[in-house]
This record gives sequence, C-alpha cells and structure tokens, in this order.
Amino acid sequence: MNLVNKEYHKRAKVLLENWQDSGVLSSKIEAAPDVNWSSIVELSLLAPEASISEINKMCKTASKYSLSSICVNPAHVQRCVQVLGDDLPVGTVIGFPLGSNHHQIKVAEAELAVAHGAKKLNMVINIGLLKTSNFQEVFEEIRSVRYACPEADLTVILETGLLEPLQIIIACMLCREAGVDDVMTSTGFSQKGATPEGVSLMRSVLGDDLGVVASGGIKNRENITRLLSAGATRLSLPFYQTDESIYGLFNHSDRPVDE
Repeated sequence: MNLVNKEYHKRAKVLLENWQDSGVLSSKIEAAPDVNWSSIVELSLLAPEASISEINKMCKTASKYSLSSICVNPAHVQRCVQVLGDDLPVGTVIGFPLGSNHHQIKVAEAELAVAHGAKKLNMVINIGLLKTSNFQEVFEEIRSVRYACPEADLTVILETGLLEPLQIIIACMLCREAGVDDVMTSTGFSQKGATPEGVSLMRSVLGDDLGVVASGGIKNRENITRLLSAGATRLSLPFYQTDESIYGLFNHSDRPVDE
C-alpha cells in the first residue's frame, strides 16, 4: 500500500473511532423535524423493463406533487425533458448499476446526458477499485466527471451494502475532495439499501455542506423518518414500488409497499 493510501486509512480510522465514540450506534434515533416532503423526494424508474407509459406516468406523478426531481435511465432523458419542460429537473444514472465502466465511458455518458437536458447525474463509484484501495483512480474518475459536467448536480452512489465502514468513510472523503454535490447510499439493485447507521456514518464524514441521499430498501414513513433523523437530506424512491400516496408522505397513510 502506498503512502497516500496509508494516509487515507489512517484518517478514516480516526473518523470511524470518533463516530463510534459519539454513541450514535446505541442512541435512539428520534423523529426528524417537519420537512417539505416535495423538496426532498426524487422518484426513480430504472428497471430495465420500464415501459414508455410507465415513464410518462412517473413524470405525471412527480409533477403533480412538485417533487425535487426524477431519475431515469439515459435513453429516456430527452423524452422526460420534453414531457416535463421546466416543471422539475430530470436526472439520470452514470455507470449504472455496477460502476465498473471505464472512466472515459462514464464521462461520455455524463456529457451526452447533459446535452440531452439532464440536470442531475447519479454516478456509481467503481466499487472494485475502492475495495482494493486504488483510491487515486477512484478520485480521478469522480473528478473527471465533475470537470466534464460542471453545470450538473453530481451525486456519487456508493453501494454501502458492499462496503466496510472504513471503505464508506474513504469513499466519502474522496467525494468531498472531488467536489461532488451529494453522496447516495445505494443503487437499489444490490443486497442492501439505506440504513440509519450508514447514513449517520456518511453524514459524519461529509459534514453539513454535502447532501446524503438515502436510496434502497425504503418501505414506509417510519423508515424514512429514521433516515432523515440520521442525516439524510434527500430520498430517492423507486416509482414502481410507490402508490399514489408516495409511501404515505402526502396523505398520512403508512401502508408499506409490496416487495
């Protein structure tokens, strides 16, 4: 391991110890303060079988509730921009869902998405490079997308369910240094989604100036409240699992969604 990587590990261990000593793991997570739900909810529809009619329906639902944004696969960006106009931002995914594309492909994908009207980019980190401590390569990849599309909001997806706490911390450190806007917990396509503990750990590293997006495994209002209390600033909810109430956020229902 080179000196740079050793330094990252050293700093990460200190941050992890500080987070553990804070008692967040044993303390009860209280209810989050009142929030404007519309401003923090993003609807996503990323299933490969998603139809055009389903994409259009999601656009209609997101517009109805004046949600913060939607997120679709790159092939649907232009269509959604045409449907929504200036009603709300259209986002898309980069290197999704595995994160293992060559960094030049990620840059080209991001540039094309912005050219098609995307305002938000959710890029999956190269998980394999991170887990094998190739931190400089991970940083350069994130930075290359950041520099290529400075006008877009850039969110990096970590896939926390595949990472150890130290790896989550180092990934957040790299994201901060690369100048991203937000860091997201999960793609929703892996074995584990957002947890209050994971969100709290990310928040402890990212500070108050970067957003933490909770995604994956979110099923009801109680779950959402715990994630917000832990430090999440935005929610990415899959449209195919929501009903018209959007997990009860807009009609005070708390009916869990189907798996």
